[in-house]
Amino acid sequence: MAHRHSVDEYLETIYFLAFPIGEYAPSGGASPALASRVAEMLGVSRASAGEMLKRLEKEGLVRRGEHKEALLTPTGRERAERVVRKHRLVERLLTDFMDYTPAEAHVHADEIGESFTDDMVERVAKKLGHPDRCPHGWPVDPEFEQAENEELRSLAELGEGATAVIVRLAEHDGELLHWFYDQGLEPGTRLEMTAADPTAGRFLIKLDGREETIAEKAAAGLFVRPS
Repeated sequence: MAHRHSVDEYLETIYFLAFPIGEYAPSGGASPALASRVAEMLGVSRASAGEMLKRLEKEGLVRRGEHKEALLTPTGRERAERVVRKHRLVERLLTDFMDYTPAEAHVHADEIGESFTDDMVERVAKKLGHPDRCPHGWPVDPEFEQAENEELRSLAELGEGATAVIVRLAEHDGELLHWFYDQGLEPGTRLEMTAADPTAGRFLIKLDGREETIAEKAAAGLFVRPS
């Protein structure tokens, strides 16, 4: 049976599109949260995304922009930020106390996150020692995340010869997230762009003494701080 995405998962996706970095910030500004873009991020049909966006609009969580994109209302943004913070803390709970891999934690955090009350989330945060980031490098504090976005670039934006440190990994594609970890592409890893061919969608990087070829999709999902 296909997974039915919740209101909170939709809000989390719209939040991600509202505060973009990397490929999610094309020239001209943010990547709009159109039904097609939201559907792509969640792996659902455009019709399903459109129906949920109508529901969110009726509930006062989003409003429509001039291009019919979904924009978070103040109420929607507040709830989305709570969802984002909770998700990242639950991921840390799963990795730090239950020995799940970071990639596994992302999936299970979506599955169990809605069962956590606000009080439970604060208890988790305290038990974890109020961590700064989730296992994939995303700040637990949404306000800090939004400010840090300005400092980061996707790997696909680096020029040849540039060096950088991986800060965050895109989470919306579970297979890609697993691949990042399998290849040793984790937050804190230093790398060098040795060759970039955006037209062919291929990038060659050097890390840990070896060279690795990365496709455009993966390069766009690695968010780095240039050295």
